[in-house]
Amino acid sequence: MAFLEMASEEAAVTMVNYYTPVTPHLRSQPIFIQYSNHRELKTDNLPNQARAQAALQAVSAVQSGSLALPGAPTNEGTILPGQSPVLRIIIENLFYPVTLEVLHQIFSKFGTVLKIITFTKNNQFQALLQYADPLNAQYAKMALDGQNIYNACCTLRIDFSKLTSLNVKYNNDKSRDFTRLDLPTGDGHPSLEPPMAAAFGAPGIISSPYAGAAGFAPGIGFQGTGISVPAVPGALGPLTLTSSAVTGRMAIPGAGGIPGNSVLLVTNLNPDFITPHGLFILFGVYGDVHRVKIMFNKKENALVQMADANQAQLAMNHLSGQRLYGKVLRATLSKHQTVQLPREGQEDQGLTKDFSNSPLHRFKKPGSKNFQNIFPPSATLHLSNIPPSVTMDDLKNLFTEAGCSVKAFKFFQKDRKMALIQLGSVEEAIQALIELHNHDLGENHHLRVSFSKSTI
Repeated sequence: MAFLEMASEEAAVTMVNYYTPVTPHLRSQPIFIQYSNHRELKTDNLPNQARAQAALQAVSAVQSGSLALPGAPTNEGTILPGQSPVLRIIIENLFYPVTLEVLHQIFSKFGTVLKIITFTKNNQFQALLQYADPLNAQYAKMALDGQNIYNACCTLRIDFSKLTSLNVKYNNDKSRDFTRLDLPTGDGHPSLEPPMAAAFGAPGIISSPYAGAAGFAPGIGFQGTGISVPAVPGALGPLTLTSSAVTGRMAIPGAGGIPGNSVLLVTNLNPDFITPHGLFILFGVYGDVHRVKIMFNKKENALVQMADANQAQLAMNHLSGQRLYGKVLRATLSKHQTVQLPREGQEDQGLTKDFSNSPLHRFKKPGSKNFQNIFPPSATLHLSNIPPSVTMDDLKNLFTEAGCSVKAFKFFQKDRKMALIQLGSVEEAIQALIELHNHDLGENHHLRVSFSKSTI
């Protein structure tokens, strides 16, 4: 709960009237607004109040046009002496790829971005971003830390870096110095497409191919995606992605392969064990699978059609190189744009299946919690939807009968409908997920199986 004091009673009435017929949502949570008995708010100097005051000051700084000025007035203690203009950004729940261009779009709202370097460390996508002034870094951190770039995923975690300046050697899709367009692209790195290079001719001024989407905050707008950045640092709404984008009409630059291609070629499968349904369950951990086709004359190869190109990229990144039924699975983007269903009368042996209307899709609902729980394959599985009558021994026996060696098991303390089970290897866990996801446990409960980030 929170109290909010408006500038006038009229403004408060307008706000309540506006939100009475339409419930607002903040990070997928419904917010209910009503009048308070308090006539005014008294603020104290507790840490959370200090943060609120700092946010209000940032709003005032933007509105007065002084945000990007080195001498902008600050609350005592808000800006630390010698504070770095470099931010370290970690992106959690990376359901959709986040490119250097996307980061530039978002962070340029708070001042001139000089340099960005992106990299992957500890299986997390990270970036270092240098502003022209430490003040800009402070306001960006205050406004964006903890925000989601897209609906319910791609969460920004922002800290100040110990570095005070970044050394960028190459301008490509991984690093960029916006003050030096003469830098080489570096060996093995794709160069910037001409329109993208032109977009960054003036540091800190947004004029990219994405600009011009109506209805977004000034200077920020991704055509057709619904990504929008709060107009001022105090506006702490999430950067949202519309459900139409989630369901497959979004193409993020840098996803690789044929632009917008959602079909994967999966090779080196074990034809004695693999089925279209098995591939549907496995690839369905990373997106909604629409169709699967195992090749009639080469059954170790298959095509998997995902709901969109970003889900295809995500599944490829997580599953290619994993062992499945004794063989190392390989996944790449296919040259095919769709998986064709067999013509009537054509012999297929049930190798092609359409799953587009399956009730087992995990990501149909925009903002679903499943978006936040996508992890690489691991030996520990997360189990949910367990009925009260099913015991630890029942579940252990279920996995043992499926050929797994159970190393550890525990129910969640606060919610016995969920549990973690640790198996002998990642390969065992992948095979158990294929075999036992949606297994009927009785009492109208079907077991839900996902990969866990935790260990027991």
